[in-house]
Amino acid sequence: MKREDYPAQEPLSEAGEAYSNECWNRSAGIAYDEHAYGPDAYQRLAVYRAAKPNGTILIAWHGGGWTSGYKEWMGFMAPALNAAGITLVSPGYRLAPQHAFPAGFEDCIAAVKWVHAHAAEFGGNPARIFVSGHSAGGHYCSLLAVRRDWQAAAGLAVDVIRGALPISGVYDFTEGNGMSVRPRFLGGTDANDIAASPIKHLVRPLPPFLVAWGTKDFPHLMTQAEIFSEAAKAAGCKLTALPMQDRSHFTAHYAGGEANGPWVPEAIKFLGNN
Repeated sequence: MKREDYPAQEPLSEAGEAYSNECWNRSAGIAYDEHAYGPDAYQRLAVYRAAKPNGTILIAWHGGGWTSGYKEWMGFMAPALNAAGITLVSPGYRLAPQHAFPAGFEDCIAAVKWVHAHAAEFGGNPARIFVSGHSAGGHYCSLLAVRRDWQAAAGLAVDVIRGALPISGVYDFTEGNGMSVRPRFLGGTDANDIAASPIKHLVRPLPPFLVAWGTKDFPHLMTQAEIFSEAAKAAGCKLTALPMQDRSHFTAHYAGGEANGPWVPEAIKFLGNN
């Protein structure tokens, strides 16, 4: 879809608008197949096919503070991953404040279910589904990976997620998390703070994680990534921490499309080893 085809979103900051434009520009001209997994304009996903797929599928969700963002923001990550035989799938999800938690999370579940059902159509192996995402998308992918209470209702195996690769994700919405404002997508129910916090769901067995962030990221996100990594390891998770030198919150995401950058080689190695 084109940007103008979407409903209006929450206005972005100047830095956020520049980031949005950069993602659209970097992703321009990269071919994908679009499919609907629900009736809403945001309940669609883009499949970036590998020319020679090896069966591995990486589902990656965009960021945008849960109130903005587009699945097309992730397209620039496809070429480097496709070259390694990895199929990239970028789903959209319904946004706040119109849709509070767990609506967006439910959309992520629906997207995983769609990918699992249709994997063979684009050379994917439904037993090799990994999840990723940037910022809010990093939060959603992590929550999918650690929670064990959604798979059965979706008709999926509890281990359908083979591994998670969040970039600059959010892991804790409870008191003391370092965030200056409670995100609006959590709605008015305090119980959502725990339900939406990946760090509160670290129950064995956990899939492996590659947790990435920038060393010039937002301070609270750097701290959250470090605390989550240690807590997940203590819970038995096979986790690799990847602080990316001199990367900001936005340039940490750009690393997802750089074949020789700090993230892509590590991601390809992680996907190949798990």
